[in-house]
Amino acid sequence: MLESVDLSLDISKKQYKEEMKQTQLKLLQLQRSIYDNQLGVIIVFEGWDASGKGGAIKRLTSGLDPRGFEVHSIGAPSSNEKRHHYLKRFWNKVPPYGKIAIFDRSWYGRVLVERVENFASVSEWNRAYNEIVQFEHLLAKDRYLVIKIWLHISKEEQLKRFQEREQDPIKRWKITDEDWRNRSKWEMYEEAVEDMFQHTSTPESKWRIVEGENKHYARVKTNHIIIQEIENKLRGINPSF
Repeated sequence: MLESVDLSLDISKKQYKEEMKQTQLKLLQLQRSIYDNQLGVIIVFEGWDASGKGGAIKRLTSGLDPRGFEVHSIGAPSSNEKRHHYLKRFWNKVPPYGKIAIFDRSWYGRVLVERVENFASVSEWNRAYNEIVQFEHLLAKDRYLVIKIWLHISKEEQLKRFQEREQDPIKRWKITDEDWRNRSKWEMYEEAVEDMFQHTSTPESKWRIVEGENKHYARVKTNHIIIQEIENKLRGINPSF
């Protein structure tokens, strides 16, 4: 699936500014509809290191009412969290009806980093596909919408961004030895991503791939995807929407 992604897609600076302004205004309007219809929205961001997840989240949320959303930056589980089923810490972050939860990385770590780095056994990460599908199914059958976005860049573009971060004193903190280790296992991660798409993209919570080579294009497309998904869900629960 990733091989067929066209990473040459672009957008002019003028169009970017116009569409960003329009989509941010629309998202603010939809935030009110989310509250009025008591819909819970869960937005999952996954993607390669340096693919632009943080920038996309920043532009997604910059026009929203901060009382109506929360961003969860997901790292490695704590020693206490490891004593429980891995999904418990995500259940605790499911938003109340009427609000939005945004995940910068998510429960998909079980079938990505934990698989590749051998933090989960083969039986554990294989079992996780069905567990994740059931988790999202329970949410989708209730008053929740799960939107899943994969930000995709090429291996060459990632190297360019890594090098830029190392040379920029303001962004240097973003690049770590772990990022370079992950990059050395690109092919293993790519296989894990393809398996993830195959096993966990369902009619009620599909994976949406965003071409991230051009950051402006990626941010606009991300906003459009989220707008479309929310509008479709609201029409399903409220025919008068």
